[in-house]
Amino acid sequence: MNRIAAVLLFLSMLPPTLPGEDAVQLKWEELPALPDALGFAGPFVGVHPIAAADPQAADEVLIVAGGANFPAPVWENEKVWHDRVFVATKDQGTLHWTEAGTLPRPLAYGAAVSTPEGVLCLGGSDSEQTFRDCFLLRWKPQSKQIETIDYPPLPTPCAFGAATIIGSVVYVAGGQSDSALSSAMNQLWSLDLSLKDSPESFQWRSLPDCPGKTRALNLTVSQHNGFESCVYVISGRRQEGDQTEFLKDVWEYSPSTQAWRKRSDAPRSVMAGTAIGFGQSHLFVLGGDDGELFGRADELKDDHPGFIRQALAYHTITDTWTSAGPTPINQVTTIAVELDDSIIVASGEVRPRVRTPSVYRVTPVTSTHGFGGLNYVVLFGYLIAMVGVGVYFANKNKNTDDYFRGGKRIPWWAAGCSIFATMLSSLTFTGVPSKAFAQDCVYAIGNFMIPVVAVVAVFVALPFFRRIDATSAYEYLEKRFSRRVRMFGSASFALFHLFRMAVVMSLTGLALAVATPLTPSQSVLLMGILSILYCTMGGVEAVIWTDTIQTVVLLGGAVVAIVLLVSGCEGGFGGFVESVTRADKVNVANLHFDATSGRTALWVVIIGAIGQNLSSYTADQAVVQRYMTTETQRLAARSIWTNAVLTIPATILFFGIGVALFAFYQSHPEKLDPTITTDQVFPLFIAREMPIGLAGLIVAGVFAAAQSTVSTSMNSTATAIVTDFLRPQQVCSSEAGYLTAARVLTFLMGVAGTLLGLIFVDPNIKSLFDTFIAVIGLFMGVLGGLFILGALTTRANGSGAMIGALLGASVMFCLWRFTPLNGYLYTATGISTCVVAGYGASLLLPQADKDLAGLTIHTLGEAA
Repeated sequence: MNRIAAVLLFLSMLPPTLPGEDAVQLKWEELPALPDALGFAGPFVGVHPIAAADPQAADEVLIVAGGANFPAPVWENEKVWHDRVFVATKDQGTLHWTEAGTLPRPLAYGAAVSTPEGVLCLGGSDSEQTFRDCFLLRWKPQSKQIETIDYPPLPTPCAFGAATIIGSVVYVAGGQSDSALSSAMNQLWSLDLSLKDSPESFQWRSLPDCPGKTRALNLTVSQHNGFESCVYVISGRRQEGDQTEFLKDVWEYSPSTQAWRKRSDAPRSVMAGTAIGFGQSHLFVLGGDDGELFGRADELKDDHPGFIRQALAYHTITDTWTSAGPTPINQVTTIAVELDDSIIVASGEVRPRVRTPSVYRVTPVTSTHGFGGLNYVVLFGYLIAMVGVGVYFANKNKNTDDYFRGGKRIPWWAAGCSIFATMLSSLTFTGVPSKAFAQDCVYAIGNFMIPVVAVVAVFVALPFFRRIDATSAYEYLEKRFSRRVRMFGSASFALFHLFRMAVVMSLTGLALAVATPLTPSQSVLLMGILSILYCTMGGVEAVIWTDTIQTVVLLGGAVVAIVLLVSGCEGGFGGFVESVTRADKVNVANLHFDATSGRTALWVVIIGAIGQNLSSYTADQAVVQRYMTTETQRLAARSIWTNAVLTIPATILFFGIGVALFAFYQSHPEKLDPTITTDQVFPLFIAREMPIGLAGLIVAGVFAAAQSTVSTSMNSTATAIVTDFLRPQQVCSSEAGYLTAARVLTFLMGVAGTLLGLIFVDPNIKSLFDTFIAVIGLFMGVLGGLFILGALTTRANGSGAMIGALLGASVMFCLWRFTPLNGYLYTATGISTCVVAGYGASLLLPQADKDLAGLTIHTLGEAA
């Protein structure tokens, strides 16, 4: 133990992979200015996507409408309100402005949000009054003019407020109801744009007021907080008597619970500023007035230095603020919008009475960190070694029994490690920590169901498969039901694993893009090609031994990672405990009955986990195949128990890493890269904080974990096709022919999975864990249902089983496509639907009695 502790201490003192600039950096680029010499304060700004309406036109246009300014000389003239509308089209990375009409009246200081239909303008004021009008500005590319469409008015007049949109729902917070700041409000209104065809429902709703103080000139933005997209109300200004108060508090509103939560204050007041959600969990505040020179405008006049030029970044998950670097200008009383994956800030006020026509494009910049030569050596050395394993076992495969079952000579402990690695996958290594980082440890309870299901696997499923000496798990379905059910089950399995390969490779490629110089597509190609090489050559024996090596590497790497994370927290272990306790990151149970909530209920986790694991340990060829690689049933049972035992410390480790990541980045928010996804947070730590060499080994291990999952799917799918389709039809004339067919099919499955993986690369996926769980549920529920129906009943027959399977598949598709049900329940729903419908159909469509000796729990003791 002392030696291990010394090694870990030594590793923690090694330098990280390569030093780099940690602070969040923004690139500011000036674009063509607004075609007005003065510019405007308080304009309505938004983006109208028009590609769907006119495929020949530009896909998005920037709209700037209304606003107010002071004609020069600004200290000698009164404020003037405007009604002009400017539209900027895109061409070769720049903007081309045109004047495209007018507003219904001169108007400024309202709120605006970008919608698929156009820019929705809300409230505002002129020199005499404040309005409650709402209208949509739509760009008509044919006439090159703006169209105005009236929308339901706000509940009360409102100016100097701010709005945001989540999905189809618009939210308006803060503002003042007349020209006096003392009329500032703390209301929250919402309008669901999806109801616009139902006039009686298409009205503004009053939601719970913000618990903070009344405010105007506040910032209102939306962003995901790890559980759901929320509304954030930040800073503002209010007046009490003769005193003006500059606020810096932050409030978060949950649309699902309609509850407010206080968050960490901004470092300073940013009233009247521009803010926008960017990426998956960051907010940027690009401008704002800190109030230091408020009240001195008449004294300073042209000597006023302007508002503070410093951007801020807020991370919604860790609830932390950090600097986002200096800004070339501070434009207040305008609206920041997203255009082409960048942020646009148009016009606005730069100091009292002075506006600007300037338009800036702001782009978050990924800080540059090299991967390091030693990491490259370790990474490619490890991957080449895995291919070497395939080459080593290539000559040991004399027939399909060797290729598919390793000649039943695999040690039980290696088979157990292979089951563990197959169920683990690279997504566990990246997806589970990111889930705990973003949320909590609720899903850990699901993994603790594996030892429970292991009892069923050992004492129910295993005897069936060993009794019939199955190579394919779906041989059981033919003996129990019919050839048709067997082929359906085998085809469903093959389809599932084809998608599983694609999902694992694409999501792993996305997660590792931040840790290596490889693009997601290049990572997918690397994983796919190497998997095809060693799996096609070495068969299941190569797969199992690479799985075993990978198990040691990943678990060892996880231990080192959690030590480095905890020691890197501010305050060490004590700071780590305080941070995760305060944020309730070790929560393991949400006690409610909502099956659609982002805060997953305990009963959903338990039922969902039992369903998923029952299907995997009874109906997944990739797992069942491991049962058949050991010499005896007793040794196969040991392999199952080995996996169950490994699951407990692995669960604690991987969820512990996620919790430790939260504490580490809460201590060091400047190290979070706003350009990454939440699922890339652990690879980010590996690449930038782990010692050189070790980072390469862990990244290689993640690659190998993905390859293990992919190679398992390739081999198992080829096994199912050869055993369930080719052999029954006697397609080949010799054992050598079937071995060749197995290798060809393994190769083809690998190529197909890799190509699908390239298609599936999608950086907008919020959670690898959730996506993977949904994919498992959509396919494995029916297969698990078929095995349970066959094993637990004696009256179920082939026709009833097919009806149950088809109905179960239909129900799961509908749940996925048309309901917000938590994907964790898909498998359990599929199992129950298949069993109930299959049994009922069997009673309605009875068939001739079939010999069920040894094929159900009721006849297991009978002679086969």
